[in-house]
Amino acid sequence: MRTGIINATLAFLCWGSFPLYFHALNNVPPGQILAHRVLWSLLFLVIVLTARRQWKWLPAVLRQPRVIGSFVASALLLSGNWLVYIWAVNNGHVIEGSLGYFINPLVNIMFGYLLLKERLRVGQWAAIALAALGVAWLTWQAGTVPWIALILAATFGAYGLMRKTAALGALEGLAFETMVLFPLALGYVIWLTVHGENAFINSPADSTRWLLAAAGPITAIPLLLFAAGARKIPLAVLGMLQYISPTIQFLLGVWLFHEAFTAERLVGFVLIWAALALYAAEGLWRSRT
Repeated sequence: MRTGIINATLAFLCWGSFPLYFHALNNVPPGQILAHRVLWSLLFLVIVLTARRQWKWLPAVLRQPRVIGSFVASALLLSGNWLVYIWAVNNGHVIEGSLGYFINPLVNIMFGYLLLKERLRVGQWAAIALAALGVAWLTWQAGTVPWIALILAATFGAYGLMRKTAALGALEGLAFETMVLFPLALGYVIWLTVHGENAFINSPADSTRWLLAAAGPITAIPLLLFAAGARKIPLAVLGMLQYISPTIQFLLGVWLFHEAFTAERLVGFVLIWAALALYAAEGLWRSRT
């Protein structure tokens, strides 16, 4: 139990610190960061799988078109989520990005209701209503829908829904998803190189190259920690720990990147935080009873 909590906490701390990493690469276009993240992640995962002699799953998967199709879809959702988040961080929207991951659990509940025909309890309906009120308030105050947060929540929620019933575990699944994205990422990087726009080659700073290459372990290590922790702790505890990540992102956006956060905007966030508190309290009460 203690080891599981430590592993999961470390994973969420890493994910919460992602804005620092992507902000350090703000001189590189988001599409290039995404492509390098795919390439270096695959290289790192191949090394890990080889060291663990964990390749027996691949031939079986390649003989199942339906499984391949499901991982193509999940890979596209994951890459879309990554691209939007990278763009958000590098364009001064860290706070709105954190909002997406705050409301993600409530989006998961709605997906379960709409797609899996799961019954919602009264407390869950109330939490969803509060969150919807918060999003409506933020939309009215800003004069525009918080589309970054909604896209992040929807894509990650849909990705989680697909991975919930996936045929592969966390490590193998991420490896196969990066294999699916590899041809696109490699083709894009080759095109950039031919046109003299590859930041990895053309950047005058060695730090940029090291940061791009570090995308592999930075992507995979938190996932491995999360997978190790999730097997050892109750789902209710894991659900509480997941708020570490968006909380860190929110604090970074306010205190480090000095993004605008008015009192009117705070009202919307308070409504969403109240919805999450209600959702967590209802879940804890339900698990006890």
